[in-house]
Amino acid sequence: MMLNDKLALVTGASRGIGRAIATGLAAQGAHVIVTARTQGGLEDLDDEIKANGGKCTLVPLDQMDPEGIEKLAEIVAERWGKLDILVAAAGQLGELTPASQVSAKTWNEVFGVNVIAPARLIRAFEPLLLKSDAGRAVFLTSGAAKSCRAYWAPYAASKAALDALVTSWADEHGNSALRINLVNPGPMKTAMRKKAFPQEDENQLARPEDILPLILSLVGDDTTRHGEWIDFPKES
Repeated sequence: MMLNDKLALVTGASRGIGRAIATGLAAQGAHVIVTARTQGGLEDLDDEIKANGGKCTLVPLDQMDPEGIEKLAEIVAERWGKLDILVAAAGQLGELTPASQVSAKTWNEVFGVNVIAPARLIRAFEPLLLKSDAGRAVFLTSGAAKSCRAYWAPYAASKAALDALVTSWADEHGNSALRINLVNPGPMKTAMRKKAFPQEDENQLARPEDILPLILSLVGDDTTRHGEWIDFPKES
C-alpha cells in the first residue's frame, strides 16, 4: 500500500491503459479521481475498485469541454487542497489517412485531446501538485511521435507536440519536488490499437496491466526520474 493517503487523478480511465492504472493506484491505497466520457465505463470501474477495497471519485468529463478541466481543478482544490499524482491517459487516434485528406474536424479533435487538454491539465493542476510533498505527473505518449509513419499525421504530430509540451514543463521544475515524465506504452492490447491494426494478433501484445509496475515506480515518493521519455518495456 505504497500510496496510502495519496490523491490521484487519472484521465481516460474508463478502459484500456487508463483503467489499468486507475485500478492499480487504488489497489496501492490512493484515492483515485477517474475521468472519462462514458458514464457506464466509469461506473463499472467504480464497482471494480470498491469491490477490491479501494476508493475513487467518478467524474464524467469530455476532454474537449471548454471549462470541464478547470472546474474539476476548482473542486479538487476546495475538497482536498492538493493533488499528489496526475496521470494523463486520455488519447485520440483520429483518422489513418493521407495528411492531405485529414479533415479540420479531425485535426481539432486529435490536437484537442492529445495536446490542448494536457496543456490545460498542466495549467489547472500545477498549483495543486506543488502543494503535495511529492507531486508526480505522468503523460502517455507514443512511438508514433518519433516514427512519423505514413497516414498517421494527426496522431504523430499531436504526440510530438505533447512530448515538447511536457518536456518543457519538466525543465521548468528541475529544482522543485515535482517529478514529471512521459511514458510510451508501445504495442498494447487496447481498443485504440485494435482500431489502428485490426488484423493484428492482439494475444501477442502486452496487456494494459503490465505497465503498472513502471507507473508505480514513477509516482512513488522515492522516484528520482524526471523529464524522461520512457519506452515501455525497454527501459522499465
